[in-house]
Amino acid sequence: MESMLQPVAEFFGSAWPAVWTLAKIVAIIAPLMICVAYLTLAERKVIGFMQVRIGPNRVGPKGLLQPIADGVKLLLKEIIVPSGSSKGLFILGPILAIAPSLAAWAVVPFDDGLVLANVNAGLLFLLAITSLEVYGVIVAGWASNSKYPFLGSMRAAAQMVSYEVSMGFALICVLLISASLNLSDIVTSQANGTFADMGLGFLSWNWLPLLPMFVVYLISGIAETNRAPFDVVEGEAEVVAGHMVEYSGMAFALFFLAEYANMILVSILTSVLFLGGWLSPVGFLADGFHWLALKTAAILFIFLWARATFPRFRYDQIMRLGWKVFIPVTLVWVFVVAVWMMSPLSIWS
Repeated sequence: MESMLQPVAEFFGSAWPAVWTLAKIVAIIAPLMICVAYLTLAERKVIGFMQVRIGPNRVGPKGLLQPIADGVKLLLKEIIVPSGSSKGLFILGPILAIAPSLAAWAVVPFDDGLVLANVNAGLLFLLAITSLEVYGVIVAGWASNSKYPFLGSMRAAAQMVSYEVSMGFALICVLLISASLNLSDIVTSQANGTFADMGLGFLSWNWLPLLPMFVVYLISGIAETNRAPFDVVEGEAEVVAGHMVEYSGMAFALFFLAEYANMILVSILTSVLFLGGWLSPVGFLADGFHWLALKTAAILFIFLWARATFPRFRYDQIMRLGWKVFIPVTLVWVFVVAVWMMSPLSIWS
């Protein structure tokens, strides 16, 4: 794929670099928005199947036009700004929620050499930009000037900050064995090893030696995105719809776009960091973007599966899991990996 795009990149990159950069941004954001829209349909279909229901099937063949109908409906709805709200911050909240979700894709590699910005500190950029999402939640809850949004935003902020800590420690283990902050280098480092030389590449990926960190990162990603069963911010019996309760129309839709965009982002990062990214699981099959897409789809299915299976956790249970279980586990495993790498039994030498 890189060889196919190389002549186009050389021509536009030298003649109109700004146009070429803008084209690459559109090439990432446009398919992402389509995936976000149809992820909502996939979620309703999958959960309907698991609960022995039909799911959406009226708009278009087999309900395939349902996301478009939902989008048009939200576009045509009036955006009502409460009279007692802080109007500037009220509008800024949804923007702060979705902007980091889109900006983070700048450093995500889709294939060997196929990345918008192949920066050496890509993982550090991701940690920095995604940490800004919590401000959108806080600003939305505060600006609404209502008790329920404020309580919901505080709960969401505490939850997001709590699980960011465990996710950060899980990533430290990946950095230790990859010796790079570049996401492309992290993927290529997983192509090396005894099992990879035997043609069993999937056994050389980071998920196996870092299995506890893989599980912690995946569960923390579900909690970080406020997805069920960690969606206490939308505990209807307690805080109605959390920080979004005063929003309507596209301002309301932006929060959901951010949520589903974050789901896809967490899934693709899990694939890149632990599941070999675009690498083929076996030696006789070629590497490529299709492997990354399949792995990301599998992780997204786990998101939907968890929502259909588990009841919503209590807030104290969520906080206890984050602070008293995940953080101690990740701290211990960072130490274990560091000692393992320095020992004669190291598999990364």
